Amino acid sequence: MWRGPVIQQKKEAAANARGKIYAIHSKLITLAAQSGAEVDLNPSLANAIATAKKASVPNDIIDRAIKRGSWLDKSESEIETVLYEGYAPGGVGVIVRALTDNRNRTAPNIRHIFWAYGGNLGETGSVSNYTFSYDGVIRVDLTGKSVDEFEEAILETNASDYTLEETEAVVIVEKNYLHPVTQFLEKKGFPIISSGLEYRPKNYTEVTDFDKALKIYKMLAEFEEDEDVEKVWNNADIHDTLWKEVEDFIESKTFRT
Repeated sequence: MWRGPVIQQKKEAAANARGKIYAIHSKLITLAAQSGAEVDLNPSLANAIATAKKASVPNDIIDRAIKRGSWLDKSESEIETVLYEGYAPGGVGVIVRALTDNRNRTAPNIRHIFWAYGGNLGETGSVSNYTFSYDGVIRVDLTGKSVDEFEEAILETNASDYTLEETEAVVIVEKNYLHPVTQFLEKKGFPIISSGLEYRPKNYTEVTDFDKALKIYKMLAEFEEDEDVEKVWNNADIHDTLWKEVEDFIESKTFRT
């Protein structure tokens, strides 16, 4: 059977995903550049550029983002970070971080996604102040590295905690120590996968119902597809078996030719 339509569909999906990755990194660089366009004097900008390059963002996009953030390109609107907080089915807390140049576009989209899958958008702080902590999170690539050497290095830092996950380590630090600890690990020769501030659940909400898990899956997927959404956090505790059932169900309903 001729597979042209499926191949084309996959190509379009990959292109759309790549386009969003570029757009989000561009906004992150723009935000960082608002505090200064000199990379040597602006650690946030240096980190944003380094992260973008790891994601293969083209140099011309990076350059335009710096100009936009430093107001050298006055044709573009200002980018700002906006948090949206609410609940998914089953009382699962959800935090959405958006990067937008138009709140009048972004807010209705986020509100609709919450509503469409049986959730509700809450007030600022209704979730983040109680259910999550806001910490620095550094993901370190340990491929080919000694775990013992990594653990020795961590003891020399102000890291609060760390976990080992197959070929990488996740380091938790207080906000003020994020950049110094990241720099220290880099100087020690440990490749940094990502470094930034993230919301981490203080507690989790168990979900055992298939329909609720399905709605949560669809809600999170739609958030991820939204052009303005940078990151989404939730505190759902869904067993791997149930999550696999949901994924299989979604896959079975996917149109094929």
